[in-house]
Amino acid sequence: MEECKKKLYAVVGPTASGKTALGVEICKRIGGEVVSCDSMQIYRHMDIATAKPTAKEMQGIPHHLIDFLEPDEVFSVADYCEKAAEVIDDIHSRGRVPVLVGGTGLYYSSLAEGLTFFEEKSDFEYRELLKARAEAEGGEVLLKELEAVDPEAAAKLHPNNTGRIIRALEIYHTTGKTITQQNILSKAGGSRYDVRTVCLDARNRDFLYDRINRRVAEMIEAGLVEEAKRFYDSGFGRTAVQAIGYKELLPFLRNEKTLSDCVENLKMQTRRYAKRQLTWFRHRENIDFLYIDDGLSPQELAGTAIEIFQRM
Repeated sequence: MEECKKKLYAVVGPTASGKTALGVEICKRIGGEVVSCDSMQIYRHMDIATAKPTAKEMQGIPHHLIDFLEPDEVFSVADYCEKAAEVIDDIHSRGRVPVLVGGTGLYYSSLAEGLTFFEEKSDFEYRELLKARAEAEGGEVLLKELEAVDPEAAAKLHPNNTGRIIRALEIYHTTGKTITQQNILSKAGGSRYDVRTVCLDARNRDFLYDRINRRVAEMIEAGLVEEAKRFYDSGFGRTAVQAIGYKELLPFLRNEKTLSDCVENLKMQTRRYAKRQLTWFRHRENIDFLYIDDGLSPQELAGTAIEIFQRM
């Protein structure tokens, strides 16, 4: 008999598309709790830059996996999947409904598709040797070596992408398995969940970009510059480099550029990030898209999403 999988509903999409509001509205109607799917909202002190939901925005709905780590703590995708699974099991055990909400594609895919993570192994001496060879002989030579052991991975790489070529060769060298083999094995177990997902999008890209521009302006008004300064002064620069919203303001904090120039760059980088997020979700299977510029009210969007979740 096939195992009965637990239901998991998900609201994904690009930044500034309204995921938080939709997730909360859905939870209010179905007795749900939000499980965050955001790789930056997990960190404390990073409130404005990550658009972390406020207590007012949460409207009394429990939100999990938000604001629980210090910025200098390491947290992998595997760690996320483990913690998210614990939270989802707990929500189900209390007769509530877990609703995954966020825009970190790798977190979503890894959890929803049930990927198995292999222990990362490194051989720094071998890696440095390959780097030296790449400089002396060129990436084409290393790519041909990769092609001999993992033609599928090699076919996806350009000779100039020496970093990924070297990493692929290093993985084979240290584990005896190619990246392609590991990818196949990682998906072999399948997902533990019956996942129903909606992705917010806009038919008119300028509609989404206008929302992003307004979001950035609101973040600046809310104190993003001061938050970025506190963050850099505290010594958490490594995490800040990953977060859109801090690194773009660093030239202003260093008196190298005007605030206006940095804000315009922040808007541009956020728009590019949104485009990457949409590209990721469009390449996943079994996702229904809802368009925020179709004139639906938040309540109508929530009703449509719930209908999608409860099909079958």
